Amino acid sequence: MCWGHISEDGLRSQPLSEHLTQTADLARQFADIFHAGDWGYFCGLLHDIGKYSEKFQQRIQGKNIRVDHSTAGAREAQKLKVFPAAYCIAGHHAGLPDGMYMGGSASSEATLDSRLKKEIPDYQNYKREIHVSRPDLPVLKTDQGKFCISFFIRMVYSCLVDADYLDTEAFMKNQERVLPGVSMMELKKRLDDYIKPWLESSAENLTAFSDVSDERAKRPESCPLNVRRTDILRACISGGSKEQGIYHLTVPTGGGKTISSMAFALNHAVEHGLRRIIYVIPYTSIIEQNAQVFRDILGDEAVLENHSNVEYPDEEELDPKQLAAENWDMPVVVTTNVQFFESLYASRSSKCRKLHNIAGSVLIFDEAQMLPNDYLKPCLRAISELVLNYGCTAVLCTATQPSLQQFFPQKLLKGELCPNVEEQYEAFRRTVLVKDEDMTGDELVQRLKTESQVLCILNTRAKVQEIYEKMEGCEGIFHLSTLMYPEHRRKVLDRIRKRLNLKEPCRVIATSLVEAGVDLDFQTVYREAAGLDSMIQAAGRCNREGKNAMADSRTHIFQFVPEERIRNDSVSQEQRIAEEVIALYAKIDSLEAIHEYFDRLHYVKGDGLDKKRILQHLNEAKVDAIPFRAVAEDFKMIKEDTRSILIAREPEAKLLAEQLRHGERSRKLMRSAGRYSVNVYENTYRDLREAGFLDVIEEKLAVLSDEGKYSEETGLNIKVVKGEGLFF
Repeated sequence: MCWGHISEDGLRSQPLSEHLTQTADLARQFADIFHAGDWGYFCGLLHDIGKYSEKFQQRIQGKNIRVDHSTAGAREAQKLKVFPAAYCIAGHHAGLPDGMYMGGSASSEATLDSRLKKEIPDYQNYKREIHVSRPDLPVLKTDQGKFCISFFIRMVYSCLVDADYLDTEAFMKNQERVLPGVSMMELKKRLDDYIKPWLESSAENLTAFSDVSDERAKRPESCPLNVRRTDILRACISGGSKEQGIYHLTVPTGGGKTISSMAFALNHAVEHGLRRIIYVIPYTSIIEQNAQVFRDILGDEAVLENHSNVEYPDEEELDPKQLAAENWDMPVVVTTNVQFFESLYASRSSKCRKLHNIAGSVLIFDEAQMLPNDYLKPCLRAISELVLNYGCTAVLCTATQPSLQQFFPQKLLKGELCPNVEEQYEAFRRTVLVKDEDMTGDELVQRLKTESQVLCILNTRAKVQEIYEKMEGCEGIFHLSTLMYPEHRRKVLDRIRKRLNLKEPCRVIATSLVEAGVDLDFQTVYREAAGLDSMIQAAGRCNREGKNAMADSRTHIFQFVPEERIRNDSVSQEQRIAEEVIALYAKIDSLEAIHEYFDRLHYVKGDGLDKKRILQHLNEAKVDAIPFRAVAEDFKMIKEDTRSILIAREPEAKLLAEQLRHGERSRKLMRSAGRYSVNVYENTYRDLREAGFLDVIEEKLAVLSDEGKYSEETGLNIKVVKGEGLFF
């Protein structure tokens, strides 16, 4: 008898044939959703046949030797001319390899080509227990090169990796796999019950609801805009019965797009037998907010919030949500752009494990204008592929809809879900956008001091700190930027909302982190010139609830005088194009102006919309030379040249710092630390370290050792004067 696994206590053994057949059955089940069940089964049967070697059986019995058990199955797949499966099998532990050596940081020995040529222990005993038949070639719809082949391999790989993990986990922990228990029909019923009062009430007595679920969504109000919100909601409900494809949901700020998009998704999922809803959002601050909305309506057990700041109990507690976070096996998943798209181009097994569970889903891309321009084409190509071949429907949801139709196959585009979009924009318009003359920082400060409740959004953290310091002594002044750790920002936002609700003076100086999805309502907004979408999103924080007359609610667009401007390459091109569009349109927040802006931006960026040539590499690669690992290294939506600094001011953060100093590491610990950490670029980190302000824990993590460098008002002070912090 050959064994696949032995329990940690040594009392139980799993026959290898049992592990292979159970993994194959599970992988078939996963791959059936995209009509590739035979591929999943084939990979599952072959993935561990290298364990039939005498050397591996010695290893599993305790002998201290290293044995390659993954290459054997890949070699058999090659012999049977099922070459795509060879990638999946060879990489089911180490990650999808490059087909051929492409240069770069990866070793030439790590390629699939090298693996298939290497000498490995004899494994032919597998033929006594395992019988393999060649799967049929997949039928893939495509008109865009060979990209679909690499995508298919990733999806089959995901099925194999997840099935292998789950079967191994079930044996090692001696427990049955627990399946999600809430159906789409039940979730639709819960939403229907929640929105029933809005749909049944008269126009004079509708319950107000808007972009977020706060107390406004729970109390009756008399507001004419509620009729329009309900019209949008009804359109999304009825739109759920439409055919699958790619939709737009262009809802102005305050139009209730969060609830309306979920209403479409649930009705659409029930209509077409789809398995889950995946809500993809740019910022964790919006995710936390929207995930809570969905938990309140659909139940905590139905919603998985998956991003870097989420904590789950330790693994030994076997919390269902922690296990689901590994593979997204939950009815509703709320995640980030980074998690979603980087996983689709990843090579590591841990990141790819979830991919098969994206198939057969409704995908809601909230704040779609914030898809990263540097990777826009690969992101949109992945969306197209999921709709074309993996049974998904996608909704691009925003108040400032980018012009993306040109990047999708026309046959996939199914239209707009929001009724009478232009009319809605006029109805929900609550502020007048005013283009001001250039001003100095001192002039801006004087204008802000004359306002009672005002939000000022600037392009750089340094400028935010500078203007805030000039406002010192002013009543109700607040600073918000990513130089403040997330838990600190959350507490400051709570204080801001309280002052706004009490009509007390409140003056906020912030970076763009408050622009999209953050529920704030000011009488006046000042926005430093940037991209048109950013400026319009900023305007969404002005008179958000429509409590003031539009003429009295102004969003001022301005620039600092040239000698006071701080260069910010990330907004300079967008700003220049925005200025061109502003010169052409009287209403710069009109749909025509927005479309013109994005058309010009995409034209100017051109090849820069795929700056790493991801699509070119995948479309031109032969099947035996797909650069999986190289592409994964290139597809990084967040710059990796950042370092985390833990700010140990609060009791929990102090405890976390001590645990890290003593060498403790766990997923829960690192996620908890993220709530109290500030990320800075490498040069800033180096300056703070060399000045003696950091206690370095590991390469990319340190604890701030001088609490004087962190302010309750402005967060981390990143300015370092030469010689500062050096003591003799």
